Amino acid sequence: MSDQPTTTVDRAALVAELEQVAARYPHRKSAIIPALRLAQGHYGWLSPEAFEDVAHALECTPAFAQSVASFYDMFHLTPAGRHLVEVCTNVSCALKGAGELLDELEDQLGIHAGETTDDGAITLRTVECLGACANAPCVSVNHRYREDFAIAQVRPLITELRASTAGWTDQEREV
Repeated sequence: MSDQPTTTVDRAALVAELEQVAARYPHRKSAIIPALRLAQGHYGWLSPEAFEDVAHALECTPAFAQSVASFYDMFHLTPAGRHLVEVCTNVSCALKGAGELLDELEDQLGIHAGETTDDGAITLRTVECLGACANAPCVSVNHRYREDFAIAQVRPLITELRASTAGWTDQEREV
């Protein structure tokens, strides 16, 4: 997979939506979080063009938009796979085996945390806390928590995710 997906984004439609979001706030820059989420939804990640679109609509600089986006885990500053697997590495999860889970996921996927599989199907990331400390370790799969996650569940999870992407066209993989 290339470093930058070849998605077709209707930038005019995105800018119109960004304008609607910005109009809800007394100061345009206050709409930065919803505007970034909207742009990410259109592009699949926050590309340089996405930052330009947000900056234009909110009357700020692309650097401001990028500085906000880089603070939050929910924003993708690089292309992400169709499936997002996040492993909590905070204290409770770490004590209950999150490190070993991460190692197993990396081995099974053939990538390291912060990378996406070559087919664009799965992005693996670490996160600081998912707030499921009582049921550690926790893994988030496409923003859905899987608590008390065990190493024995890694292979079935990957099989499940790969099965859901079987038959995709190359263009769908690159979105």
